[in-house]
Amino acid sequence: MHPFFQELQLGSQKLGLDLSEETLELLLKYQDSLVLWNKAYNLTAIRDPKEMLVKHLLDSLSILKDLPQGRLLDIGTGGGMPGMIIALCQPDRDCVLLDSNGKKIRFLKQFIADLKLKNVIAVQTRVENEDSIHELGQFDVITSRAFASLTDFVAASKPYMHSSSIIASMKGLVPTDEIEVIKNQFSCDIIELHVPRLDEQRHLLLLKQI
Repeated sequence: MHPFFQELQLGSQKLGLDLSEETLELLLKYQDSLVLWNKAYNLTAIRDPKEMLVKHLLDSLSILKDLPQGRLLDIGTGGGMPGMIIALCQPDRDCVLLDSNGKKIRFLKQFIADLKLKNVIAVQTRVENEDSIHELGQFDVITSRAFASLTDFVAASKPYMHSSSIIASMKGLVPTDEIEVIKNQFSCDIIELHVPRLDEQRHLLLLKQI
């Protein structure tokens, strides 16, 4: 058994998730790969696996219960947060992980190939690339935890949206001023998240076009 198995199992249960042993092992396999690649390619600033478990795995898992269903695009996925974690937990959901950083996408493509994952692809492109917008099409859910500005994330998401798409933005503090800027275009549900062993505020914003 993986040394972090019980810690991840307990953390996911505190988030109200009932993940199978197989899923938990997959998540830890992903983290092990991230730790290994990180030594050579600097994929994430967090190097300590214990800290990674909280700030990457549990943080990403915290949105799972509230995430709308459907085809998902993770913009600025980096090393795969939260998109890869969602894909591993929900094998019936089609996920596209998008980032302009070649090293990060190489890591994700290798991991997808090694595990023969069928529901997720990693794409190296800039989010505003017209060809990519055309090729990837529209998504039901668009997520990110990378965007500093909510308004920038909304602008980047729009070309990938249909009329009932939902933007799921992971935030620390609630960006009240930024919500105010887009309130005439989007309704916003704010969900307070509680990540086990993380003493920082976390929120999920679900934006729907008005």
